[in-house]
Amino acid sequence: MWGLSAVGVGGFALAGIYQVSGGRIGIPCILHATTGLNCPLCGSTRMAAALLRGDLDAAWHFNPVVLVLGPLVGVALGYQVLAWSLESLRLVRLPRLTISPRAADWLLKGVIALLIVYGVARNLH
Repeated sequence: MWGLSAVGVGGFALAGIYQVSGGRIGIPCILHATTGLNCPLCGSTRMAAALLRGDLDAAWHFNPVVLVLGPLVGVALGYQVLAWSLESLRLVRLPRLTISPRAADWLLKGVIALLIVYGVARNLH
């Protein structure tokens, strides 16, 4: 949970740097650099930078899948971190989000399948 949270915060920090630098600083996609193909995550930094400047249309254009999945994962992780923090400070105990191992397995497989289909579809011109 902490690792995924750090990736999300780091991603938005990178998007901020990308935005402030005028697009000169970013992390290139190895798949795109070597093959010219877009991976399912290509455009995520530009998408987040567009969100930081309030341009939802551009964000959708850069990566609609991450634009939809990112906030869902972010809210779930944020709630878990908030619940843990409040409980650690002994202020209040919020119910934790739980999911069965079987449901988590199906959810993970579904997200991977979605990303694969999106990765293939975005490279068909």
